[in-house]
Amino acid sequence: MQVTDTDWSKTEKKIAQAAFEQAYQREIAALIQQVREGAGAIASLEDLWQLHDFLSARRHEIDGKYDYRYSVLIFVFSRLIREGWLHLDELAGLAPDKLTKITVLANMG
Repeated sequence: MQVTDTDWSKTEKKIAQAAFEQAYQREIAALIQQVREGAGAIASLEDLWQLHDFLSARRHEIDGKYDYRYSVLIFVFSRLIREGWLHLDELAGLAPDKLTKITVLANMG
């Protein structure tokens, strides 16, 4: 079975949605905190443009990372675990084969 051919049960979809949202909220909260801290250090127009460029890059990265298509969720979850935004135990209840694939992929990076 290929990773993209994986079926998701109704229960797994609920677990996946909750984990996905939790990771997203964590990353957004961290970004907001980082911007709050950095905004206080803006002393010039160049600093302002650097903040703009940083936010544009982060928006592009986050928009690309948080893809909730079931065909790519295994990859998304493994990346989020590798980056520390999600914990494997938050995916408890997914089928063992999905958890194994996520774990293996998370450890590859």
